[in-house]
Amino acid sequence: MNELLSHAVARTAAVVRGIGEEQRGLPTPCADFDVRALLGHLSWAAALFDALARKEQAPPQDDEHTAFESRAVGMVAAWSRPEAFEGDSPTMGMPMAVVFQMGLSDIVIHGWDLARATGQDYEVDAETGETVAAFMRQMAPQGRQMGAFGEELAVPEGVSPFDQALGLSGRDPEWKP
Repeated sequence: MNELLSHAVARTAAVVRGIGEEQRGLPTPCADFDVRALLGHLSWAAALFDALARKEQAPPQDDEHTAFESRAVGMVAAWSRPEAFEGDSPTMGMPMAVVFQMGLSDIVIHGWDLARATGQDYEVDAETGETVAAFMRQMAPQGRQMGAFGEELAVPEGVSPFDQALGLSGRDPEWKP
């Protein structure tokens, strides 16, 4: 599983490095965030999932939009330890395997958001797409109740598992700025 995260972080970091200063005010498929705000959210999420893997307290929320890559490297390292997957999260009260899938999904979906917003490619391999889709099928209803996801958008039959995951998260896989 950690290989999926490592590859997702590498893909997303490449997108982040490709974002120009002039693109930071652009809208994203994640309606609550423009590019700059989403970079800050994603950076904080990497620090959060690093701490959760180590079973430490969550860091205070910040919008440090330039720290994603260094924080994501820490996240990958934290989840590379087998004990990261043991038991339940002391702060979230759910199995650590679910917390991992939540972190992976956050990196992948927001990586896609940033790529779409800035006109970059973002390919999701079949295994990652299916893993994210399975997580979204399981957790999207609860995520919607918590305000983390928009209303489910219907996607055409036969689309990729990742496009299904996007629809479950309230995103249009065909979104363009």
